[in-house]
Amino acid sequence: DILNKQVNAELWSAYLYLSMAAWCESKGLKGFANWMRVQFQEETTHALKIYDYVLSRSGDIKLQPIAGVENSWKSLLHMFEETYKHECVVTDLIANCYEVATKEKDHATATMLQWFINEQTEEESNAIEIIDQIKLLGEKGEGIYHLDKQLATRVFVDATQNTAN
Repeated sequence: DILNKQVNAELWSAYLYLSMAAWCESKGLKGFANWMRVQFQEETTHALKIYDYVLSRSGDIKLQPIAGVENSWKSLLHMFEETYKHECVVTDLIANCYEVATKEKDHATATMLQWFINEQTEEESNAIEIIDQIKLLGEKGEGIYHLDKQLATRVFVDATQNTAN
């Protein structure tokens, strides 16, 4: 049950990042939109990694509706602060899954979840790095233009396929 809930949480995360991508696109920030689209792709693969794992263990997948997400933010800084807060929530959800797995002595699931624990460290760090850059540059002008161009170069790499889990 907890892994089914995590699949839903990962899909909700994907939905949130797609909404953020649309908001950035509407502001003419194609690089920021690209960064969020890559996040969308990552979260989708995270959901599928858990989905596939549950099926491989002869578990049942019980997909639930995905709740609505925000569609607007006060600023780029606000959006990335919300991104960071959201990643912290996901970190807590993964930690809870891990705690349940260890309590149940489900070592295989605990091992699979270790990948997500490591991934969440990276997710939080990436959000903080962009928050720091926006604070340094401000939200208008040449600095944000260059950051937008830099974020446009990000490409999706399915990190879930680079591990045995």
